[in-house]
Amino acid sequence: MSQSSSPFGQDTLAADNVERSLGMPGTFALWLGANVVVTTILTGMLLVPDLSFQHAMLLVLIGSAVGIIPLVLIGLMGQQTGMTTMVLARGTFGRLGAMFPAWVNLFALIAWSWIQALLAGMSLDYAVSSLTGYSNVALFTVLCEALVVMITLRGHLGIEKAEKLAAVLMLLLSGVVVFALARNYDLPSITDMEATGALGAGVAFDIIIATAFSWIPLAADYNRHCRSPKAAVIGTWAGYVTATLIAMGLGATVSALSVSIGFPQTYDPTQLLSSFGFGLPAALVIFFSVLTTNVMCVYSATLSYMSVRTQSPFWKPALIIGVISVLGSLIPGILDQFQTFLLIIGSVFIPAFSLMIVDYFLVDRDRYTPKHLITDAATLPAINPQALGCYVVGAVLAYYWNWVAPLSFGASLPVFVLTGTLYFVISKLSRRQQKARA
Repeated sequence: MSQSSSPFGQDTLAADNVERSLGMPGTFALWLGANVVVTTILTGMLLVPDLSFQHAMLLVLIGSAVGIIPLVLIGLMGQQTGMTTMVLARGTFGRLGAMFPAWVNLFALIAWSWIQALLAGMSLDYAVSSLTGYSNVALFTVLCEALVVMITLRGHLGIEKAEKLAAVLMLLLSGVVVFALARNYDLPSITDMEATGALGAGVAFDIIIATAFSWIPLAADYNRHCRSPKAAVIGTWAGYVTATLIAMGLGATVSALSVSIGFPQTYDPTQLLSSFGFGLPAALVIFFSVLTTNVMCVYSATLSYMSVRTQSPFWKPALIIGVISVLGSLIPGILDQFQTFLLIIGSVFIPAFSLMIVDYFLVDRDRYTPKHLITDAATLPAINPQALGCYVVGAVLAYYWNWVAPLSFGASLPVFVLTGTLYFVISKLSRRQQKARA
C-alpha cells in the first residue's frame, strides 16, 4: 500500500498486494546495515583475547554462515507467502498457540531496543560532549528513541531507505577504522597474541550462532517485500555474513589492540575508539548504525503486537513501544547482561523457528496461505499439540544445555536439529496413523 498520502506508514498484516520494494542490492543493504552495529562489535570483543584472533575469526565465518540459514529460510517463507513472521507462526502453532511466540518476540525486541537506545544515547552524548562539553546520556537516549519512532512510523519503505544509508556509512567506517589502526598500531601483532582460554570455543561458537538466531523473528517481516526468492536468499545471506565479518572482526581487532596496549576493555565503544584518535566520527557513525537497527526492532515488535491485536492501526503500538524502550534503556547495568540476553533469546526462539521451518518446507506447506492464516484465521485450531509438545522439549533442552550442564560445543545447533527432527518424525507418524484409521 502506498504511503505517500499519509505521514505514517500504512503497513498491515495483509499479504495481498504486498509492496515488493526490495531487490538484491536493497536486501543486501538491509541486512548489512542491520548487523554492522555496536552490539555485533561487542560480540566480537567478547571473543578476544579469550580466543586467538585467527581462531575467533574462523568461528565468526563458520558460525555466521551456518547460523544465518534458518533466518534465510524464514525470510523465504515471508517472500513466498507475503506474510509476517508471527502470522506464519499460526500455521505451526495454531490460532492461540501462535500468540506465545508473538508475545515473547514483542518483549524480546523491546529488551533489545533498550540496549540499542542506550548505546545510541551514549554515542550521541560522546559526540556532543566532544564538541560542546555538555553531557547528558539520559536526555540523548530519549532524543535518539524519538528519532527511532519517527522513522518507524514511516513504515517499511522509510526503514529500507535508512538501512541503505546505514550500509554505506558502515562500509566507510570500516575502511576508516582499519586505515587508522594500521597507521597508528602494529596490526599484524594481534595474530601473535596468546589465547587466555577463559571463553571456550564451543561457547564462543554458540554466541555467534545465537547472534544470527536473534534476528530470525524479523526475517519474514522484511523479506516479504523482496521481489524474488533469489533476492531473499542470496541478498540476506551475503548481507548478514559480510556484516558479521566486518563488525565482529572490528570488535575482535579493537579488543586485541586494547589489551596489547594496556587499555581496559569497555562496553562503550566510543571511549575505546577515542584512544585511537577518532572518537567523534566513530561516535556519529555508531549512533546512526544503532539507530537503524533499533528502528528494525521497534517495527517488528509493532508487527508482533498487531498479529495478536489484529484491529490495531500500525502507528499506535509503534509509538507506545518507543516510549517503553526509552524507559527500559535507563535501567542501570543493562549492558552487563548482553551476553546472557543473547543466549536467552536463542533458548526461546531456536526450537520455535526450527518447528516453523520443518512444518513449512517438509510437512504441510499447503496451509500457509493468506486465506488460511489471515482471512479464515478464526477457523484455525486453537493449538497444534504436536508442535507445542516438541517446543517444550526443545526449550527444556536449551535451558539444560545452556545453564545446567553446558555442552562444550554449545546448545544452539543441537537444539535446533533435535527439535526439528522430533517434530518431523511425530508429524509423519501421526499422518500414517490417520491414513491407517481411514
